[in-house]
Amino acid sequence: MDGFGSTMNIKGETSLVAHQYAQLMAKRFWLMGGACLALFISFIWDVATGPALLSVNQVLTSIFGQSQDVSSQIIVWSIRLPVALTALAVGASLGLSGGLMQTILNNPLASSYTLGISAGAGFGAALAIVVGFSLPFAESYAVAANAMFFAVISCVAVYYLGGVKNSTSETLVLAGIAILFLFQALTSLLQLIASPESLQQVVFWLFGSLQKSNWSKLAGIALSLAICLPFIWKDVWQLTGLKLGDVKAQALGINVKWLRIKIFILISILTGVAVAFVGTIGFIGLVAPHIARMLLGEDQRTFLPACAIFGALLLSLASVMSKVVSPGAVFPIGIMTSLVGVPFFMFMIKSHKRRYW
Repeated sequence: MDGFGSTMNIKGETSLVAHQYAQLMAKRFWLMGGACLALFISFIWDVATGPALLSVNQVLTSIFGQSQDVSSQIIVWSIRLPVALTALAVGASLGLSGGLMQTILNNPLASSYTLGISAGAGFGAALAIVVGFSLPFAESYAVAANAMFFAVISCVAVYYLGGVKNSTSETLVLAGIAILFLFQALTSLLQLIASPESLQQVVFWLFGSLQKSNWSKLAGIALSLAICLPFIWKDVWQLTGLKLGDVKAQALGINVKWLRIKIFILISILTGVAVAFVGTIGFIGLVAPHIARMLLGEDQRTFLPACAIFGALLLSLASVMSKVVSPGAVFPIGIMTSLVGVPFFMFMIKSHKRRYW
């Protein structure tokens, strides 16, 4: 009887745990659904906002090719739709890369922006502008190509400066900070020696802007995101195990060093391509993972998709704000994300200090 009673108790406890887990996953599902709905609303709002105000009906009919107004169709498809979709793709890339960076380094302040990868891309773009670097068959993409190249260089430098054989999350963070200051200093040096025309281009690029987006640039960003996603999802369980700490992760059979190398490569691709086409955009990779973590927890199966969704939502909202702050003018998107990110960053340090430190 005792054995039968113990078995019943175990089955009852198992059933209770399964019920609680199902409730938790249902809650996460509804939160993700709400975030996706907010993202869709922000996207439509972004397309409708601009010097020529469009109604929601005009936007939807133009997108689905049912509008009789030729001017609305041209505005939506040639100008606003590429910008709005680029905001989603870049925001998703930066949010996802920030979530990955915080996971592999187990540091809430880590992101591709704070660890110098974006600074490396910014230096590469500035170098191409000042020196006049060009590609034989794609001169218009020379700045983007150089930015991408230096994003990879900075990512490799962070890992190797952190120590190939004995790399820990702490040493990698310190190495990232060193790389950040190095590339910021080099970019400042380029600005000092640049001609007035080149200086103006460099400053505008470093501010970050979506206004030069087009369908070909959007395709490049979307393609990099599509290539990286399967590799990230393949390692989602290993990334969840990594949150337990390096020692426990290794005990579970996870090759921690190789996992970090793979994720660093994916982060460099996501960040490099995004920054290469739209310029330096900060705080998305820092803020989006914290929102995802507060709402959905650390389970990487929901955490990483939420990072991408909230990153896209934040940049889409910043795109809207950049157009409504001063009617008739468009503020650089990098300024708007910093204005939003800095207060959140201060709030995070103050309210979550007990949780992280």
